[in-house]
Amino acid sequence: MSIARLANGELVVFSAIALDEAGFAEVEQVGRPSFLVVPNGFHRQDAPVWKARYPGMRVVAPGGARSAVEEVVPVDDTMGDFGDPSVRFVAVAGTKGESALVVQHRTGATVVVNDLIGNVQHARGLMRLILTLMGFSGRRPQVPRAYKARAIDDAGRVAQQFRQWADLPQLQRIIMSHGTIIDTAPAEVLRRLADTLSPR
Repeated sequence: MSIARLANGELVVFSAIALDEAGFAEVEQVGRPSFLVVPNGFHRQDAPVWKARYPGMRVVAPGGARSAVEEVVPVDDTMGDFGDPSVRFVAVAGTKGESALVVQHRTGATVVVNDLIGNVQHARGLMRLILTLMGFSGRRPQVPRAYKARAIDDAGRVAQQFRQWADLPQLQRIIMSHGTIIDTAPAEVLRRLADTLSPR
C-alpha cells in the first residue's frame, strides 16, 4: 500500500490493505482518506474495509478492471482526477486493467505501481521459490512473468509507458507493491525493462 497526500490534506490510498485501529489512526494523523485507488482486478480484497470505514471515499479503478472491482465495491471513477496536478492517476496502456500513480514533489518524481514490476529481494524458503517462479523475485527488478501472461496484451505499449516514466524530470524512485523500493538509477531500470518487453 502507498499513500499520497494532496495539497489540501486529502489522501490518495493506492492498493489498500486492511489495517488495525492503530494503523487507521496513524493514517488519519497524516490527512483525510478521500480517494481509494484499486490498481487492478486482483488487488481488491481489502477495498471494502476502507470503504466501510470511510464511506465518503471515492473509489478509483482503471476501466479494464472496473467489472472485477465492482464485485466487491462500487467504482466511482475510472479517470482518477484528484484535483491536484502533483498526483496523477495513470491507466497503463497495453494492460488488461492495470493502473499506477505519478507523484510530483519539490524533491522529484515518484512512480507507484502494483503488479507491473516485481523486486522482491529478501524472501526466504518456500515463499522465495514461489515468488521466483512467478517472476516477482530475482536478482534485479523485472516484469513478473505471471503478470505478463495474465495482464499484458500489448507489450510495446507498456514499454512505451516505461520509457515515458524514465523521461520524467528528476525521477527519484519507483515504489511497487511487491518488493524493495527502487531508488538507484530508476530511469535506467525502466529503460531496461522496456527493452525486455519491446526492444527498440
